[in-house]
Amino acid sequence: MVESEIVYEGQLRCSAQHGPSGAVVETDAPVDNHGRGEAFSPTDLCATSLGVCMLTILGIAAGKAGVDISGTRGRVAKGMSADLPRRIANISVDLEIPLPPDHPSRADLEQAAMSCPVHHSLHPDIEKVINWHWKG
Repeated sequence: MVESEIVYEGQLRCSAQHGPSGAVVETDAPVDNHGRGEAFSPTDLCATSLGVCMLTILGIAAGKAGVDISGTRGRVAKGMSADLPRRIANISVDLEIPLPPDHPSRADLEQAAMSCPVHHSLHPDIEKVINWHWKG
């Protein structure tokens, strides 16, 4: 089990230190929820985790297939619900892979990325739109 230490710094800002590595992430409440919006919000991190997890699993699958996907990029957009309770309503992930659209590993790579643990952990009511851009 991986542990993190979390500290409320005041003024709606927190810091979280990853136990194994010591890496630190700061969060701030968004402007539309009483914060300053000067760092990732907790829901920003949740949505961004989907894109990062997909790229990580994509990298693992590409490595196993002997395919170099260095330079692959992602963009994540998160939408919040208009009603209560406040929650993530939708996440859009755009992935730009520097391989041609007809690459023989395309289907396997897409399937691998879609199997990432974050994708499977998010509530099914969250709309998840994944856009693939093969640009080789």
